[in-house]
Amino acid sequence: MIVEAVLGNVAEPDWTERLSQAKVDDLVLDQWEAQKSRLRKATSLGTELALSLSRGVRLRDGDILAWDELTGTAVVARIALGEVMVVHLDKLHGESLDMVIRSAVELGHAIGNQHWPAVVKGTKMYVPLTVDRKVMDSVMRTHSFTGISHEFIAGTEVIAYLAPHESRRLFGGADSTPHSHLPAELN
Repeated sequence: MIVEAVLGNVAEPDWTERLSQAKVDDLVLDQWEAQKSRLRKATSLGTELALSLSRGVRLRDGDILAWDELTGTAVVARIALGEVMVVHLDKLHGESLDMVIRSAVELGHAIGNQHWPAVVKGTKMYVPLTVDRKVMDSVMRTHSFTGISHEFIAGTEVIAYLAPHESRRLFGGADSTPHSHLPAELN
């Protein structure tokens, strides 16, 4: 089956009603797969599906990819969000301005050097897991940031607090391409 366009979303009233009696076959994608316009993957019921979407089209959880009126079957995209590292900055409050600036610059350098996307909201920084959790934890522990702690939580616990552009920054996959700091001729 080739999918070239999204038909709608399960949250739309017309589709909600139609799908109440339908057989739903989920296409489960992780947050990075959902950003691809070209993809081949099997649905939960084993249907081989090829995405061939226009550039710039990004799937959302609940998007309807196929509808068979005869069998009353829909293929629905289900996006599984990954974990997020939450960096707590609240303990910097009340510290000297010099210490706050030093800690913020050092944290920015560490996160930026890894090319990890990040969103800061209030006294928390959110960083999606783009590499193994152990690697991210090691980077944070190695730097021993004063007044800064971190933990890992499910992306589903964070997304409700994010504006759409912040959600795209964390879960959009645009910055997830593996890279190297080696010169091109050595890669």
